[in-house]
Amino acid sequence: MKHTLKIVIAPDSFKGSLSAFEAAKAIEKGVKKARPDAETVLVPVADGGEGTLDSLVSATDGRKVQVNVKGPLRKIVQAEYGVLGDEKTCVIEMASASGLCLIEPSQLNPFITTTYGTGELIKKALDNGFRKFILAIGGSATNDGGAGMLQALGMKLLDADGQSIRFGGGALRELAQIDASEFDTRIAESEFLIASDVQNPLVGRHGASYVFGPQKGATLEMVDQLDQNLEHYADLVEKLTGIRLHEMPGAGAAGGIGGAFQAFFPSEMRRGIDIVVEYTGLKEKLIGAECVFTGEGQIDFQTASGKTPMGVAQEAKKHGIPVFALAGSIGQGIDILYEHGITSVHSIVNGPMALEEAMNRGAELLEQTAEQVIRTYFGYRV
Repeated sequence: MKHTLKIVIAPDSFKGSLSAFEAAKAIEKGVKKARPDAETVLVPVADGGEGTLDSLVSATDGRKVQVNVKGPLRKIVQAEYGVLGDEKTCVIEMASASGLCLIEPSQLNPFITTTYGTGELIKKALDNGFRKFILAIGGSATNDGGAGMLQALGMKLLDADGQSIRFGGGALRELAQIDASEFDTRIAESEFLIASDVQNPLVGRHGASYVFGPQKGATLEMVDQLDQNLEHYADLVEKLTGIRLHEMPGAGAAGGIGGAFQAFFPSEMRRGIDIVVEYTGLKEKLIGAECVFTGEGQIDFQTASGKTPMGVAQEAKKHGIPVFALAGSIGQGIDILYEHGITSVHSIVNGPMALEEAMNRGAELLEQTAEQVIRTYFGYRV
């Protein structure tokens, strides 16, 4: 009986160039050029950030639902949530409603950006009957501790005069009372799996404002104020719930929305790549594979902290399957990756070229590199 040559292709997106699915298709073309007889299994993956929704919907033959919500600057944007193939699980990418990708760099301002739209997405999904959620909270433009999301779901955040506070991390200093009497009761009937690799606490030098505020447009002065505001907010959350978010690991994720989930939702936080590996069925799809391709735009020592290539490699290592990682650029410290299951790392840039050219030619370069890797790997058999 002839042995089937099975090759699993499980890349993340190459940001600014190719989606994870497009990257997988390009790698497949290269593999087929070298080995037309190969059975290719495409598993586009993500690590809990942008692209997670597409990865899970694609892997489970699910669907997407378009929803108009308030964006991070309160302008209406078209966001979406995913429905997995089981028709029971809803996937929400925070970035779709409250992401950096929705704001021009010159407009970034965590004093005023809000998570309200993320709350609207959850509310719409609740309205449509969903009670099981996966939340991917990477790529946020916000630092409001999830206050906007809570407001969209009926929580009253009131100032000293009993009026609703304004949106944004800058307004939390006005908060005098949290009134949960009209908080959506369906939240308690639901379960929320939060995809996040961030272990930062809510406040302090390692908290949301100091570590992530600058990339969202915060100056040093703003960072100090935002941190004080989140501490004030956390004091009031503790007074209401008895839950102390200040030093809680993960509470600082996505500008503090991690803390809002920990305090007010039936939720569990897990590493994004672990959730994606589970829901895409990657473990099962690896069985019997000869080798695996993974990759993303940049691979360096940070990849070992739970990014897609690392998660794929760790699963493949359990089966003793070699893993080839393809990257647009290779940074420092990749030696550590070899200890965790990555066999070799390959740059797809095959000559001097500008970044723009490399990104425009991403599919072509991935295809070429994948073909050469397969020719090298199987050379002794051909």
